[in-house]
Amino acid sequence: MNHKKIAVIGLGYVGLPLATAFASKYKVSGFDINTGRINELKNGIDSTLEVDEDLLKSVLVNDFDQKGLSLTDRLEDIADAQIYIITVPTPIDKHKIPDLTPLYKASESVGKILKKGDIVIYESTVFPGATEEECVPILEKHSGLKFNRDFFAGYSPERINPGDKERTVTKILKVTSGSTPEIAEEIDQLYKSVITAGTHKASSIKVAEAAKVIENAQRDINIAFVNELSKIFRLMDIDTIEVLEAAGTKWNFLPFRPGLVGGHCIGIDPYYLAHKAKEYDYNPEIILAGRRLNDSMGQFVAQETVKAMLKKDLKIKNANVLVLGITFKENCPDIRNSRAIDVVRELQDYQMQVDVYDPWASPEEVQKEYGIPLITDIDQTQKKYDAVLAVVAHNEFKDMDLNKYTKPNALIYDVKAIYPKEKSDLRL
Repeated sequence: MNHKKIAVIGLGYVGLPLATAFASKYKVSGFDINTGRINELKNGIDSTLEVDEDLLKSVLVNDFDQKGLSLTDRLEDIADAQIYIITVPTPIDKHKIPDLTPLYKASESVGKILKKGDIVIYESTVFPGATEEECVPILEKHSGLKFNRDFFAGYSPERINPGDKERTVTKILKVTSGSTPEIAEEIDQLYKSVITAGTHKASSIKVAEAAKVIENAQRDINIAFVNELSKIFRLMDIDTIEVLEAAGTKWNFLPFRPGLVGGHCIGIDPYYLAHKAKEYDYNPEIILAGRRLNDSMGQFVAQETVKAMLKKDLKIKNANVLVLGITFKENCPDIRNSRAIDVVRELQDYQMQVDVYDPWASPEEVQKEYGIPLITDIDQTQKKYDAVLAVVAHNEFKDMDLNKYTKPNALIYDVKAIYPKEKSDLRL
């Protein structure tokens, strides 16, 4: 198998770590339509911070026929691969409907260069049936080849955890599947050759697709539960974190915490399963209820901020407020589908003057995605804030002396419970 050449299509949070892992044993071509991204990677720089610079540079090669990772934005450069792995994003549109456009375009591109005997493996999160019902027909149309006779397909859902330096791609057990028993075994052995944590071969592509989409739906529902508990206990004047710590002394209590639920997985994947369920005239009540509750948390945090400020006799209109964090999770530069923006927007609706500080986020990306400027050096800030909201638990925030940036009677809302209880007025 080592003689086969692999092409990874899409070099983001999922594709680059995977391509790097395979490059230790195989000839790997990394393809991305973003020329800027290709040039960045060729210089050994990964702006997603998922792959260490030294590791990336150690696998980079300029020769497409040499073991290691070659990079390109030209489709013809990957035409001689035998295995194509598609790792493009699968977002939702403004109506919460799955947007498979990146997947369709990637399938069309691969279809144009597909050859007899080739295998196309999808890693993008989709609803059950998407690979064989949505993507394979595109491959057939543009290649002129027949599925499971001339070419084959597989599905191995990504399990990348952005920002996690312990559970990296090779250390996370991988689910694999294939369109025939023989191809399923070949794909399983391929991944097993680089995934030290091992693999689990699913019985079919649909099973593997379903397994992926419920992983994040399950987490979403569990977080929705503790978010709802936070709302209930707030009414009872009970500290939710203290309740969870007490309940957590039982061996089988799951350690979920309340917070904003965004990102490109938990905040999106449940809609894929819900969309498919509705095609079968089933309304997924629990899944969508969890989504609605989690999507409402930004508004809830902002409203609780206003209530608490009023109790402290703080002005609301034109109040200076500092929001700490805009990425979707801690210690990660990914701002996609960040629900921290919901807090910012809601506070702005109350006519507050909101500043956002996040040392992990790119000011250019935040400006482009959300249309707001970032404070790039908090220590140079001359303002004294009426309220500070810590909405993302970056390590840098844990050591901050908030008194340096606040007025004497300022409100401190520790949304992620990163400070000792006595140092904040509110915790979620």
